[in-house]
Amino acid sequence: MKRVEDRERLPFRIPVEPSGASAGAADRLPPRPGQFVGVVVSGSVRAGDRVRIQPLGKESRVASLHGDEGELAQASAGQRVTLTLDHALVLPEGALISTTEAPASVADQFEARIVWSGPESLFPGRRYPARIGLQRADLTVTDIKYRMHPDTQEHIAASQLKAGDVAVCNISLDRAVAFDPYEENPATGSFAVLDQDTQEPLGGGQLHFALRRAQNIHVQHVDINKAARAGQKTQNPCVVWFTGLSGSGKSTVANRVEQRLYDMGHHTYLLDGDNVRHGLNRDLGFTEADRVENIRRVGEVAKLMVDSGLIVLTAFISPFQAERRMARDLLTDDEFLEVFVEVPLDVAEQRDPKGLYKKARRGELKNFTGIDSPYEPPESPELVINTAILTPEQAAEEVIQALQARGRLNVPT
Repeated sequence: MKRVEDRERLPFRIPVEPSGASAGAADRLPPRPGQFVGVVVSGSVRAGDRVRIQPLGKESRVASLHGDEGELAQASAGQRVTLTLDHALVLPEGALISTTEAPASVADQFEARIVWSGPESLFPGRRYPARIGLQRADLTVTDIKYRMHPDTQEHIAASQLKAGDVAVCNISLDRAVAFDPYEENPATGSFAVLDQDTQEPLGGGQLHFALRRAQNIHVQHVDINKAARAGQKTQNPCVVWFTGLSGSGKSTVANRVEQRLYDMGHHTYLLDGDNVRHGLNRDLGFTEADRVENIRRVGEVAKLMVDSGLIVLTAFISPFQAERRMARDLLTDDEFLEVFVEVPLDVAEQRDPKGLYKKARRGELKNFTGIDSPYEPPESPELVINTAILTPEQAAEEVIQALQARGRLNVPT
């Protein structure tokens, strides 16, 4: 971090703290619209200055400044202040108030340097919560450009990052954030990658620059939305996500469920693991990194199909909780039904309909789930079906009943 005197020479920046996090002067002032608390991380601001609030792109004027000792004429880097704007704006947590002469930039895709310290490897395509200043977003590494050798700084190709690795990557966020390149302002150009459950840091990074494509891609408005498409089909779209070991019966049960739904007049589509790998994911193998990307793509396709109004069934081993959570998070809470097709490993291996377990046991098939690659069972699936006990027809009936109980098979009003 730059020294205070160096930070004072940078453009003015103050991140907005969350409500209830205030202390000192803010406790003595009655909260009112247009009043915000934060620490000046760079530059200085005076009452009367015009400011821009990023990522909103809105401008206002500073009506007053208050510190611990009362009203201030000016606030500088390192000071914690209550700033009152002359517009009653509602600002998102972490919004960056900056000078209008040199405002913070806004983007959702970047080149960045990442220092990874997590106990598990970082994989491209896996989503992680991240903190950029006081802003929150979900972060995905879209490409590891290179890893740096710890001694020579040589650029090395990498498909994942392990603890201690330092790499230059392209990253994508699920929302636009305000930032400055780290070289220009470390306070607004650094970020942390967090654990999904504990929110503890798994790694840190520095934003180099926004990718040009981030400025060239925009969301296109369309007149026909998901509700209209669902209404036309007289159904409530959703995803039924079957997960389980190879040989557990996922595809068989999913196929029976689709047959039942089709007979009931519903519009469906079944995404099956083997079939998808013949086309969309034919370039992917079975390494852990490829499995992550496989499910990331399927999750995005399933989301598009739900948007089209379909009831989507997916039959994939999908061995990792992180990717199943990612697929769930793409949809609303009631649009995702996780079905754990539970069967003991020895039963699945006895079935071995494709002969894959035999190949794996002979060492001819590497990274096979259940043998030399892990399967992480769902922690709280909406439905568990044991195909060692139930017939495919009985299992399909349980899925249909679960959909009916959740109102997914009702005709939209």
